[in-house]
Amino acid sequence: MNETPDVFMFLTVVPSVLCVLVVQSQNGWGVTYSQTEVCALEGSTVELSCTYTYPYPGYYRVTESFWFTKTQNNEPVDVRTDSQYTGRVTYSCGWKRCTLRITNVEKRDSATYKFRFITNQAGVRFTGNPGVILSVTDLQVQGTYSWSKLELKCLSRCLSPHHVSYVWYKNGHKISAEESSYSDSYVHADSYSCALKGYEDFPSPLYCYYDSSCNKVKYTHRTICASRGSSVDISCSYRSYESIRSKFWFRSDQSQQGQHDLRPKDLREDSQYVNRVQVTESWRDTTLRISELRESDSAVYRFTFTAGSSGWGTSLPGTTLTVTALQVQVMKITTHRFYTEAELRCYSSCSEADLSYVWFRNGQKVTWKRTATTKISYYLDNKISCALEGHERFPSPSVYSPKVPSVVLNPTGEIVESSSVTLTCSTDANPAANITWFKRNGRQDFEPFSSEQQLIFSSIQSSDAGEYRCRAENSLGRRTSAHIIIDVKYAPKLPSVSVSPVDEIMEGSSVTLTCSSDANPAAKYTWYKENQTLPQGQKGTYSFTTIRSKDSGMYSCKSENKYGHKTSKGFCIDVQYAPRRPSVSLSPSAAIVEGTSLNLTCSSDANPAAKYTWYKENQTLPQGQKGTYSFTTIRSKDSGMYSCKSENKYGHKTSKGFSVDVQYTPRLPSVSLSPSAAIVEGTSLNLTCSSDANPAANYTWYKVNEETSVASGQIFIISDIRSEHGGNYYCEAHNTRGRHNSTLHLVVVSGSMKSVTAGLVTVIFLVIILLSIFLLIRKKRSSGETNKPGGRLDNEGQLNMASANDDPPASARRQPAEEQGELCYATVSFSRNKEDPIYSNILQAKFNRPKTKNEEEEDEVEYSVVKITSACSLPESRSQEVVEDSSKLYSTVNKKPRA
Repeated sequence: MNETPDVFMFLTVVPSVLCVLVVQSQNGWGVTYSQTEVCALEGSTVELSCTYTYPYPGYYRVTESFWFTKTQNNEPVDVRTDSQYTGRVTYSCGWKRCTLRITNVEKRDSATYKFRFITNQAGVRFTGNPGVILSVTDLQVQGTYSWSKLELKCLSRCLSPHHVSYVWYKNGHKISAEESSYSDSYVHADSYSCALKGYEDFPSPLYCYYDSSCNKVKYTHRTICASRGSSVDISCSYRSYESIRSKFWFRSDQSQQGQHDLRPKDLREDSQYVNRVQVTESWRDTTLRISELRESDSAVYRFTFTAGSSGWGTSLPGTTLTVTALQVQVMKITTHRFYTEAELRCYSSCSEADLSYVWFRNGQKVTWKRTATTKISYYLDNKISCALEGHERFPSPSVYSPKVPSVVLNPTGEIVESSSVTLTCSTDANPAANITWFKRNGRQDFEPFSSEQQLIFSSIQSSDAGEYRCRAENSLGRRTSAHIIIDVKYAPKLPSVSVSPVDEIMEGSSVTLTCSSDANPAAKYTWYKENQTLPQGQKGTYSFTTIRSKDSGMYSCKSENKYGHKTSKGFCIDVQYAPRRPSVSLSPSAAIVEGTSLNLTCSSDANPAAKYTWYKENQTLPQGQKGTYSFTTIRSKDSGMYSCKSENKYGHKTSKGFSVDVQYTPRLPSVSLSPSAAIVEGTSLNLTCSSDANPAANYTWYKVNEETSVASGQIFIISDIRSEHGGNYYCEAHNTRGRHNSTLHLVVVSGSMKSVTAGLVTVIFLVIILLSIFLLIRKKRSSGETNKPGGRLDNEGQLNMASANDDPPASARRQPAEEQGELCYATVSFSRNKEDPIYSNILQAKFNRPKTKNEEEEDEVEYSVVKITSACSLPESRSQEVVEDSSKLYSTVNKKPRA
């Protein structure tokens, strides 16, 4: 890719720093630097920043980015891998911005710094030009002499003298001055230096007004880096205006602090350096040699002397020695069929590229390898190290793949839900291994879970239970630990209940209830029906081999272990079954009286609820499928045998038959005579009274105008009839529900008329039959009138004769027939003269009608009069108008001669 930028510059000048915002743009690719020039004091910290852009983020992705100042084989070298910057550079990159931070900058760090990023597409990379120029300078002291005074200034082209504090030194001693200017009496032997406060390790070079004669100590190197086990020479030049009495090297961190200066200790007298320290002198030069360097030798080393009245102070910094161990860097791993090849580099933070190296594999020298980089066949258990040739006793730490990791569980023992649990993965590896945790929870393969060395469960849950293992991996290989099982104990969760079968539950089938609850350890179960404990033990299932209707109800189960318990929600078992044998109840439950209301209720235990069918004498009643059959006004005709059938989809049952017995007052009684021939003195006569009633009627016979009854019972027998037996009679039919009367006029004739009477009675009986047939025909034609309750023909063809009052009081029964105007009566008369005809008339009559004179004198003809009226009916018809049948039937009977 063409990396020549299109540059747009925006200049901003600030003290000592030229800030230029550089925007490089080419087809959507660009790098913008926040500064183009940075000036920094030696020892300070510098930050260089930029932002970058690239097109098509969905297609391109940045995989690598870095800063560089040098190239090697035409490829930029990341400053992080340059030994010059070891331990002094860090990156802070993200969101298309990247900042380079350099600490303790040195003059040699002065360079042009550029940013470069590489994408995921092969060969697609971009470098931002022109970069940022970093200039590193030190402080300088300038002086002027006037009237025995020396005026000194501390200057730098990177700093403004204002708002900065300074530190001044005189002959190596720290003096009390904090301004950028300092005035002192001139002494030609004195030397001066300044530094920024807080950066005392980076003072300015010594300044003398006359340089050739003043006191000085000047170190050859400000910093030295050396490898562990090697030797190092630390040197300086010095000069004293007076004769030197003593001189030595010392280590500042092992000297006592005085009021202004350190109280140093000669390094040759330090036990740590016995036989390892050697000082050599030449004219005005001294060299400290330290052999077999240790990492603990890293320190600041200074030189001091005493001369005349004072000497050289101990406040100014000397040479900083850094001792580092060699390191093996894994550059590349290539896996072959039977072995792995590792490309390695031996290095330290000190630049020692021209040295010879020795390589070791498992402690054995690989003699043919003498360069800083090498390729070595490698196996998982191998350990590789390097050393400087001649210093084999100080090899680098070995690099090796991770050992098999171990997993430590804390705390040990039982793990209870909500407690704190930590899993730690430990392994030995160099380079340090990356840790990955895997978890398997009821699956075939482990899945990545975490990349931390420790798994910390601050409040572990049941869902965290499972198998865990960790994998340690570095550039040389990977190893996996044995798995560990996390078994979290917890109280039961809310139980769930299932029913088998899931369809409708029919009586007689097999049913199993299953209670399930997540618990650890496994829960024990208790079953309840309507909160009553069931005795089937602590199993998770409850079984009905043959379920019954009584098993219907609300069930629940409780799961329990030593950590707690939970009870399920109630659930209903609805056992369905065919109807049981129905039972029938009557309301009201007392005796059933005609005209009242009556409810028949059929009840049958069934699930689903039964539908009902009513029957009377095995005939279906049309009142639907309700459980109640109602009579608003019950009649005698409703008496009979009833039953009901209950039915659902599983079957049906029919109740036992039950009787509905409707009680009612006696109907209009009918009276019959036996014998039915003429009533003759001296004969025997049976009078029979009949009435439809429930309960059965009791009968009482009365003769009008007599105080007491003449007989009781259905049949009234007169054994030897006499003329005094003639008159008006009536019978009363009564039961617990009421009473009803019928009347009869009885005429007794003499014996001579017996034969005539017999013939006459026969004719009258025939007339009555014909009359009954005639009335039946009229009744059918006039249904409006005949439907009304009232007189009717009895089974024997006799005429019903009664009063309009069904239930007359006793006083009424004792009144003469003439006073009971609504009574029906029959008068049978027999003429004494056989020559006279006999007439039978049917007409309306009253008992209290007086006889006319003609009637009283009539001897030759007797009349039989029967009154039939519609007023002789049920009590509710009393107010109806009496309809009079005006037709009359006349019968002529020839009288027999008297004996």
